[in-house]
Amino acid sequence: MAGQSDAAVRVLNEKFLREFPIQAAKRLETMKPDEIRDALADQPVGAIVPLITWLASDVAAELLRRLPEDTAVGVLSKLSPNTALSLLGQLSDGDRDTMMAKLDPRLRDELVGLMAYAEDSAGRLMETRINLFRPSMTAAQALDRLRQSDLRGLTALFLVDDQNQLVARLAIDVLATASLDETLGDLASPVTVSIQATAPREEVAEILEKSQLPSVPVVDLDNRLVGIVRYASLVKALEEVTSEAMQTMVGASKDERALSKVSFAVRKRQPWLQVNLITAFLAAGVVGLFESTIAQVTALAVLLPVVAGQSGNAGAQALAVTMRGLALREITPRQWAVVTWKEVNVGLINGVAIAVTCGVGVLIWSGSVGLVMVIALSMVIAMVAAGFAGAVVPIVLKRLGQDPAQSSSIVLTTITDIAGFFSFLGIATLLMSMIVNG
Repeated sequence: MAGQSDAAVRVLNEKFLREFPIQAAKRLETMKPDEIRDALADQPVGAIVPLITWLASDVAAELLRRLPEDTAVGVLSKLSPNTALSLLGQLSDGDRDTMMAKLDPRLRDELVGLMAYAEDSAGRLMETRINLFRPSMTAAQALDRLRQSDLRGLTALFLVDDQNQLVARLAIDVLATASLDETLGDLASPVTVSIQATAPREEVAEILEKSQLPSVPVVDLDNRLVGIVRYASLVKALEEVTSEAMQTMVGASKDERALSKVSFAVRKRQPWLQVNLITAFLAAGVVGLFESTIAQVTALAVLLPVVAGQSGNAGAQALAVTMRGLALREITPRQWAVVTWKEVNVGLINGVAIAVTCGVGVLIWSGSVGLVMVIALSMVIAMVAAGFAGAVVPIVLKRLGQDPAQSSSIVLTTITDIAGFFSFLGIATLLMSMIVNG
């Protein structure tokens, strides 16, 4: 009878966890870590996953660390990437490495990639081991949780709602002098400053100058708290803000300084100059293939830069959007097909619209229907190719472990130039009789 009773209780607990995860999370957050583990030790992964989503990340991470290894790995495998990252960030390096080693290799590689924030981002400056609190908690409950944690040097607590979204900030001195039965929601103040984990150092530095706060909360795209950046880290970020982005865009190393040695500057710049030279010869080679075509109709030489210029701009737009998506973790390399299909369609629609406008202009300028058809068809083809390249190039470079910010523009320029030149001159060759007679 005792076994049947225990089984019935377990089933009822599982039903409660699955159907009322928010209420279960709030109840468990008032319990000690060992009590939470004991309450969930015999529950299936499917019942724990929805609960983990609603628990405060520090409580959920501690639970994950104390659960049986197979259960913890199963839970982590079924969580969304953002939730999994939030929990992994709360673990010590040793615990995180142990758990990551048990995951499926494909999932592990994706999580490792998402955890690698850009060198100059807030994610690299933040501390991920934090305590989260609810507005409904009392000062006594908050102080008890702080005593159980090993975190030191806190200047403020951060409060989150049922969706774990950041809602308020509570200074430690206010908590220390409050009545034990006062709720944190009554003591806290609204959050006026927060920063995205993917925000660049320049933005972090700007917040330092404006707010002068001892710590700044860091949130993800859903406004969920993922860490904090302390004043000391902000000062360091302010000191390191430089013109790195401008240097890398033109092929100069971000490590180079105005007074760097000549040998160092040459060593860093020369490879990209050689790459640019090779790509320029590739584009020139395409034009050379159609030398006889250009010789017959000199107007083609006038119109050739128009197609190349438009495809280059279209590719740059697709490249910028895709790189931003990768940087903000809105997309991962596994979503390349969806992103590419979208950019190809954008390129097709924009190409048709530009082709119509350009065709009218060419018709007025030259009076040649043949030239109109050549530039209209090539414009559509070139802009579709540009959209495709703008989406695929940064994703492929990211997959290969390269920095898309430094390499994508050179590769993209080569592709758009070749696509523009080849489509324009190739179609002109096919329709030469129409151009000459039209």
